[in-house]
Amino acid sequence: MAAQLTSILDRLRKSGVTDLIGYGLLLIVALWLVVNFVKDPTEFINIGLIGLTNGAIYGLVALGYTLVYGILQLINFAHGDVFALSGLVAWSVIVNVLGLEKDASVAAIVGGMLLTLVVIMLMFSIVNASIEFVAYRRLRRAPRLAALITAVGMSFIIQNISLAFYGVNFHSVPSFIPRTEAIGIGDISYSWNKASVLFITVPVLMLLSWFVRSTKQGKAMRAVAQDTEASAMMGINVNRTISVTFAIAGALAGAAGVVYLLQFNMRYDTGFELGLIAFTAAVLGGIGNLYGAVLGALIIGFIQSFNEGLSWFTPGSDWTRTIVFGILILILVFRPEGLLGERTPEGA
Repeated sequence: MAAQLTSILDRLRKSGVTDLIGYGLLLIVALWLVVNFVKDPTEFINIGLIGLTNGAIYGLVALGYTLVYGILQLINFAHGDVFALSGLVAWSVIVNVLGLEKDASVAAIVGGMLLTLVVIMLMFSIVNASIEFVAYRRLRRAPRLAALITAVGMSFIIQNISLAFYGVNFHSVPSFIPRTEAIGIGDISYSWNKASVLFITVPVLMLLSWFVRSTKQGKAMRAVAQDTEASAMMGINVNRTISVTFAIAGALAGAAGVVYLLQFNMRYDTGFELGLIAFTAAVLGGIGNLYGAVLGALIIGFIQSFNEGLSWFTPGSDWTRTIVFGILILILVFRPEGLLGERTPEGA
């Protein structure tokens, strides 16, 4: 223990002024969390569970950003709008196609939700792969600024498609999942509707991790992410691999859209703000790193819920966006590669 303490002190002495400022900010946040926990542990844990739920949704969207960036070094700003459109299409499937009502049988609700999830994931994997083929593929050897501007343009195009079909009103589905207590320990409770988010997101994240690490296509994705030209020389179909990556990102956006719709209202511009939050989460965790994207998303989810829910010295919901994007700026200043990212010659 003494040796570890000495090592920490030596590291602090060798740190520059910028690092010391960063450590100071972390210490302030840690003290704020400890005081709030001591004042009301039950409230702290209940609010933390809300942050866990929100962070899981952000994680699904953040994974789409980090997958595309990892293989193309491209920030796909249209990803958040694909997420919003997928949620609105899911609303159409649930309400207009399946006609599900709150008083439907359990089998009908569960079957309808699973069918909607599968259909939306398949549909938007195709949509996202098509976006890559139409908008990005021909710009692969162009300056990065051209691809970046194209991504912003695609974001506006998809957002306006959502606006044209669904208007400016919010859309929601009946509360199919009961809000009764799923887990209860004293005054600490976690409802079924929040737990359902984890029941969907955790298997999806585990399946993605297995796919990238263990399958032939996943290994091809990792190879192309490291060196596109060398991968092509080794016989890997680079175009197909990139298309598969975009398809997976689109499926993740579709899953997130369905999960978000079951919890909240959605409209055409929902993806703009949530997409920026998810992008911030990906940068915080280390963009290009799958586990980093999930870690960053959970941290953002906790910060958001604690800021809006805790009672002692909290700025409040009006400051949530400022805090979230302030964190993005601080991360870019103090650790540009993110929490789990690796420093590269470009500083990414």
